[in-house]
Amino acid sequence: MSAVSIQKESVMDKLKASEPVPQARPVAATVLPSSSTDSATSKPQNRVRLAWASHARAFFQWLLPPIIGLALLVAVWTLISHQSPGLPGPIKTWHSAVELFSDPFYVNNPNDMGIGWNILNSLKRVALGFGLAALVGIPLGFMIGRYEFLSRMTAPVISLLRPVSPLAWLPIGLLVFKAANPAAIWVIFISAVWPMIINTAVGVSKVPQDYMNVAKVLNLSEWNVVTKILFPYVLPYMMTGVRLSIGVAWLVIVAAEMLTGGVGIGFWVWDEWNNLNVEHIIIAIFIVGFVGFMLELMLTAIAKRFTYE
Repeated sequence: MSAVSIQKESVMDKLKASEPVPQARPVAATVLPSSSTDSATSKPQNRVRLAWASHARAFFQWLLPPIIGLALLVAVWTLISHQSPGLPGPIKTWHSAVELFSDPFYVNNPNDMGIGWNILNSLKRVALGFGLAALVGIPLGFMIGRYEFLSRMTAPVISLLRPVSPLAWLPIGLLVFKAANPAAIWVIFISAVWPMIINTAVGVSKVPQDYMNVAKVLNLSEWNVVTKILFPYVLPYMMTGVRLSIGVAWLVIVAAEMLTGGVGIGFWVWDEWNNLNVEHIIIAIFIVGFVGFMLELMLTAIAKRFTYE
């Protein structure tokens, strides 16, 4: 073999060695069927079931803490009733409540009426005293917050009279009105008016000065300033004062009726104490708390609807 042919063969071998090795063609991947869980969640009825499960979980998270709190209250009450024989337990009080509410609107005589009439009479007194407090307190709060001179003039009067106990005003009401019912309404009025005055005045004082400058530039009348600028801004503050006032009014009426007598939840509690009917006293405590809670909840819902932007 010649040297030329040997050289050609070596060159060919190098070229073959430098060529890339052909790769095997990839096999198409087998598409596996989706898992049963994925197929299950893709069905509309299963999506609805998962949504219901999520809503149920949120509902139980909202409901479970209050139930646990009430259960602890009943457990503590039961334990104390076992230690104090004169205090009725939850079961005995429940049976008494069922009997009491089986006929809540009976009338035997003016001093012996059902629990329903007592609650309604107390609510009527609260509505009258609270309404009068709103009629006086809200406009007065606007004027105090609007005019600095009036604010400085009334500040010592409010600071002096606001801390006075509500029941301290009862003898004044009896002396002036010569009757128990107007005296109780007077006590509610004088107790509920302060939160309305103070919160409304604070809201008016916090109105941005730029708004008042614009009102001066536009030469708005005082009525337009109040209705177009002050009232929308002050409304959340005013509703806070109203919500606080209704709680104070319902708190005061029970104590006032204990002293003035007549038909009402406070007088009913005192009458049951004189009869040593402790079950009814405990029931009255829960009634007062429930009615106060409902009034607070109602006014809180109303206040949340008023926002200033």
